[in-house]
Amino acid sequence: MAEEKGKVVKLEKKKKVVDPVEASIDIATQEMIVRSQELGIETVFDRALSMKPCNIGIQGTCCKNCAMGPCRLPLPKGGIEGEDERKGLCGATANTIAARNFARMVAAGAAAHSDHGRAVAEVFMSAAKKETDAYKIKDTVKLVAVAKELGVATTVEVDGEVLDRDLDEIAVEVGEVALNEWGKPEGELIYLKRAPKARYELWKKLGVLPRNIDREIVEIMHRTHMGVDQDYKNLVKQCTRASLADGWGGSMLATDLQDILFGTPSPLQSEANLGIMKEDHVNIIVHGHEPVLSEMIVAVADSQEMVDYAKEKGAKGIQLGGICCTANEILQRHGVPPAGNFLQQELAIITGACDAMVVDVQCVMQNLANVAKCFHTKLITTHPIAKMEQDNVIHIEFDEHHALEDAKRIVKMAIDNFANRGAEVMIPQYKSPLVAGFGVESIQYHLGGSFRGSYYTLNDNIINGRIRGVAGVVGCNNARQQHNNATLTIIKELIKNDVLVLTTGCNAITCGMHGLLTPESAAVYAGPGLAEVCETVGIAPVLHLGSCVDNSRILLAATEVVKAGGLGNDISEWPVAGSAPEWMSEKAISIGQYFVTSGVYTVFGGLLQTTGAPVFQKYLFEELEKIYGGMWDMVVDPVEHAHKMIAHIDKKRKELGIDKARERVLMDMASRQALDV
Repeated sequence: MAEEKGKVVKLEKKKKVVDPVEASIDIATQEMIVRSQELGIETVFDRALSMKPCNIGIQGTCCKNCAMGPCRLPLPKGGIEGEDERKGLCGATANTIAARNFARMVAAGAAAHSDHGRAVAEVFMSAAKKETDAYKIKDTVKLVAVAKELGVATTVEVDGEVLDRDLDEIAVEVGEVALNEWGKPEGELIYLKRAPKARYELWKKLGVLPRNIDREIVEIMHRTHMGVDQDYKNLVKQCTRASLADGWGGSMLATDLQDILFGTPSPLQSEANLGIMKEDHVNIIVHGHEPVLSEMIVAVADSQEMVDYAKEKGAKGIQLGGICCTANEILQRHGVPPAGNFLQQELAIITGACDAMVVDVQCVMQNLANVAKCFHTKLITTHPIAKMEQDNVIHIEFDEHHALEDAKRIVKMAIDNFANRGAEVMIPQYKSPLVAGFGVESIQYHLGGSFRGSYYTLNDNIINGRIRGVAGVVGCNNARQQHNNATLTIIKELIKNDVLVLTTGCNAITCGMHGLLTPESAAVYAGPGLAEVCETVGIAPVLHLGSCVDNSRILLAATEVVKAGGLGNDISEWPVAGSAPEWMSEKAISIGQYFVTSGVYTVFGGLLQTTGAPVFQKYLFEELEKIYGGMWDMVVDPVEHAHKMIAHIDKKRKELGIDKARERVLMDMASRQALDV
């Protein structure tokens, strides 16, 4: 297929094409699906229609871990009563096979998040040692706070006087300690003790404290090799170690070091959806997960030099947009608007207005290269571990030591490409305002102000019943489900029932696209108690907490709730639930496992690849609650999904003795002073 300047090069039309309305509830997405079909361009939505999932693979009971397989153990019609007699060639049972497959998803997900964290730690170290001019420590307050968590001294005694230690010295030692967490030969991960004491002691008692990040991932791969671990309970125990190494290790370190390097987010306004793209501007879409590159793209694109250069080439300016978690990273720190979530990445190019799409790692569809061939778009890969085989893809390997030069080259390439646009530009005119950039610190500020910042306000409103509980709703999109539908249905049902929602990743972008991330949305969608709290403190009923590694912010916020008092001594005791409505990625399985083993009831939408091994599934869905206080669940219907979360929240309220709302009392000054906050 040859490219023609100024023209869309159309692909041969496929026989099976998806109904746009059945594919997505988002109007902008529907419009772009119609456009793709008119142009004969296949998208993920069409492929989901024409390619059905493997019936046995979706049950989780297909083993291809050795060359005697694949061994396929379908669930017999009518199910199995009693002992499961199905076996692979080596004798592995359905439970062993399903547990191994589950474990390998945890390993891959934990590796993806933790390798992200390692890359950030390496750049952090370069900045701390002054080896790069592009990156500097932006948040010294958080640097000192993180240093204390990592056991790095922040003061020094000189002649009997305690003085603040030099920030450069602190930064270098923080970098050294952080990098050591990936491969230290002995001990345990330092951040585990950030969890509530009761939770840490439970992990210690159960023998699941991660030793270092890399070891736990490697051990899963060893255990799931043919002929090693054949006890599904023991495999899940190692899943716990690896997932905790993700949530309380690699991801948490990634979030903290990114905040120090690029600035801790605070609430800001922006907007979301494909309508953020501009026909008279150079449109650059950054897509992936690591903000190391995108931070430099933002800096260069905002420079007067590049803006002037764009105007010389006939554009009115430069419009940056994001896809997936890179979008969330540059949104929460700079207000750069997300162009869409995971399933919209092809559609951003199909607008015909995308002059360059710059990608790094994770959730990047290889079909972007095929779609880019149909337009003028430059598709640029930037990471040494993430290349594409197609010949129209440009690879510019990003190096933190030459970060600004690399970013400038990329932005300049996009500007030069503006003149090559065809006449067939169609940008859907749909976008919604949003407020993003919440975190542990900003939530604390909103609840109590500069001098009385505390999670006590949140706890008090949970205890008195205005807020029924809290839900973390996170994760991806999945082309096997109607785009955005489950996420929005579940979240609207939760906030209608006075449940405050914390969101990250593509779920957060979905909420932004559909108007749930503004304070005004509380009056429209939230129940009376939650709406009152939102109006009082000026927040939305759904709080954007960042990218998928920033699920660590949810863990720490949960810990702050426990510390504030009145809602038990552990995360498992207070009214909280987790959800991944449209999950797709192996990262979601790692996230789910570390939430479950942190004590959170966690519901996945669609299907979990465990149904072919009922005994193993029962262990995840029932037995884990007896061990960790949290458990997995799976619900296809989104309304039922939300109500199972609400039922769990109500159960926890009853156990705490706060299931009946407290009568509201007008407090005098003496009563307020008696509050220990």
